[in-house]
Amino acid sequence: MVTTYKDMLAAAHAAVPKVTPAEAASLQTAGALIVDVRDGTEVAASGKVKGAVAVARGSLESRADPDSPNHNPEFRKDRPIILYCAGGGRAALAGKTLRDLGFTDVRNLGGFRDWTASGGPIEPA
Repeated sequence: MVTTYKDMLAAAHAAVPKVTPAEAASLQTAGALIVDVRDGTEVAASGKVKGAVAVARGSLESRADPDSPNHNPEFRKDRPIILYCAGGGRAALAGKTLRDLGFTDVRNLGGFRDWTASGGPIEPA
């Protein structure tokens, strides 16, 4: 059976719970890692959530996997991870990928615009 983008997105949304900007801010204060999975040009143009780590979705696996030579030590399986992108779709798919890699506490903030509309702090890329 062929899997469609719509199927993949539905599975990702089912596996990765959505959080509000207020919930994400509270989790970040408690030690959660916030990850911006937009590409570098998007992040450079708008900035990112203050304190977030920017890792383009295409590089996520190599940054998250502790056995990869490109591993970013910010990615730990004992730490909640909150992802966002421009609208929420890439964040959901990235979250599903992290779940497949064994991360158990993964959440989807949705889009960067959700964060900024709520007054969340941002910083330059």
